[in-house]
Amino acid sequence: MEGSNNSTPTTSKDYYKVLEVNYDATDENIRLSYRKLALKWHPDKHKGDSAVTAKFQEINEAYKVLSDPAKRFDYDLTGIYEIDKYTLNEYLARFKGMILTCNGLGIDQTQICVFSLIVLVDTLVSA
Repeated sequence: MEGSNNSTPTTSKDYYKVLEVNYDATDENIRLSYRKLALKWHPDKHKGDSAVTAKFQEINEAYKVLSDPAKRFDYDLTGIYEIDKYTLNEYLARFKGMILTCNGLGIDQTQICVFSLIVLVDTLVSA
């Protein structure tokens, strides 16, 4: 999506999983993981392998979004929400910021837990 005015490319990829970091990873953790993966998957190390080149581009795309605070914030708000692809711990970690924000607004955590369970059950039933 070069040349696009969108701050975040539309994607079905989980950039946190691409970079192998937690959802609450610090900028330093993201940078270190990116460097490790970029060295491992660099196309120069795997001459002519298009799968490696694609993986390297995916890692770069994820880093471009997660290393920029504005793009990361936008991605966290509009990123993928396919909860059937997450374990419960990953789901809670992914949406921890929203849960804490709701609690800070005076929304009872019981309501959030009930809503999360309803959404999770609906998703599992429809799958």
